[in-house]
Amino acid sequence: MTEREPIRRSTKQLIEDGRARQEAMANIDTVLAGVRGTAYDNHQSVRVTVDGRGKLLELWLRQDAVRWGADQLGRLIVMVAQAAMDQATQAGYNKLGPILGDNMTYAIELISGRSAPARNPQAGGITAEEFQRRRDERVANGPAKAEPVDDDGFDPDDPLSFDLSSLRSDR
Repeated sequence: MTEREPIRRSTKQLIEDGRARQEAMANIDTVLAGVRGTAYDNHQSVRVTVDGRGKLLELWLRQDAVRWGADQLGRLIVMVAQAAMDQATQAGYNKLGPILGDNMTYAIELISGRSAPARNPQAGGITAEEFQRRRDERVANGPAKAEPVDDDGFDPDDPLSFDLSSLRSDR
């Protein structure tokens, strides 16, 4: 766990924070239903939009998407839907985190069985402790120099090779 500086708050501020957290807890479903995640495949053949609870809101297929064949298209839809769900999940936690605090948000992750994608090291995420360590290192060392980027295995000619940078949430 990282060391943190205590924040000095008045009793009134603590009460207001407690009420805001209580209200947020009561409205978790509303918050999660209000966030969206949208993902596309690299060839723009498939677009999926879900809400924070995983409800499918939109599945769009380009007319020529059938060229991938039923099995490959099915796997592609599932992969794009998973990326959209990860985006919606992270957006939901990003909205809940400032209100509920890290510990309560983490408890919700554990209860729901769906951890925040940003915490998943296999998906390129890092823990809060690692974030703090890197931040402290950057502050101590000044501006960082560009580091080489690892090969992520993305193949633009393979419809099942998914480029995470293609995630978009602007629609």
